[in-house]
Amino acid sequence: MKVLCLWHATEDEVNYIKRALPSDAEVVAPRGEYFSRFECTYSDIERHVVDTDALIGWTIPVGIPEIAGNVKILSWLHSGVDDLAEIGFLSLAKQRGIKVTNIRGANAIAVAEQAMMFMLALAKRTLLKDQASRNRQKLFPLFAEEHRSAMLDGRTVGVIGVGNIGSRIAKRAKAFDMRVLGVRRNKDIPLEWVDSMHGMNELHSVLGECDYIVLATPNTGETFQFFGKAELAAMKPSAFLVNVARGNLVQEKPLYEALTGGRLRGYAADVWPEYKYGRTFPRSQDPRLQIHRLPNVIGSFDQSHDADDVLERYIEWGVQNLAEFAAGKPLTREIDLSLGY
Repeated sequence: MKVLCLWHATEDEVNYIKRALPSDAEVVAPRGEYFSRFECTYSDIERHVVDTDALIGWTIPVGIPEIAGNVKILSWLHSGVDDLAEIGFLSLAKQRGIKVTNIRGANAIAVAEQAMMFMLALAKRTLLKDQASRNRQKLFPLFAEEHRSAMLDGRTVGVIGVGNIGSRIAKRAKAFDMRVLGVRRNKDIPLEWVDSMHGMNELHSVLGECDYIVLATPNTGETFQFFGKAELAAMKPSAFLVNVARGNLVQEKPLYEALTGGRLRGYAADVWPEYKYGRTFPRSQDPRLQIHRLPNVIGSFDQSHDADDVLERYIEWGVQNLAEFAAGKPLTREIDLSLGY
């Protein structure tokens, strides 16, 4: 079995992969200079990929899938596989019978903690009060609506997408004595920390009950821009919206109008819309309406998973996928190519 790392793996990482696989396994990685060690070019791996059995990594250079005729499995070191769908790899995998696995859940704790930070930062008006403190500005009068904090205690949070990340958000919300409503594809799967589970057909009724909404769904054809004007209108004007999933789940224009027109109290996001050729023109990787600059918006730039322990867990779980495949075991984190997650 030949394994190709799609990044400039360190010697320790290569040896770690070798130790997890049968003794006759060969593990190769690109060598030489690089700008980011977490990506490689076509020329870096062209000579290796033609007889490779397994791929593992974060990126796939354009043209590589077409010449990787021997590949039987891809261990994708991301939770989401929507990027693979967009470059046509999922359909290619379906045609060729290639197994695709991910590392879903590896960053779940970090992202769930980020979601709680966002909820608290919105509720407590952290940026406003930090700036006031730096300027030695006493916010006056006391308890005025424009600077009074919101509370989590006793409030209701709706978690849209109760998977690896959403379930951990629910658990942490209960520690704040919140009421938790969940929305997921299969509402018949219960969860200890969710007070009431609902199907997607009940989304609007759930939105109307919540003081906080957290989006944690995968980005699929069904969820692409599913959160728009009708969903925002169903929310309380006093509610907050948090997105730690994908930027393109939310329609930007209705979101902008809700935030600037008093229909939504605040928005927080780790992810932002990505406008790609074929869907929109011109292309852009920034919110077109500059939502990230609004005073009632806070965000990070795809940084929720940038935390202690996460990189090591990505590689560990990605290698577990390969080890299961080599041993002929069921793949714990195999992607359903029809569903796209």
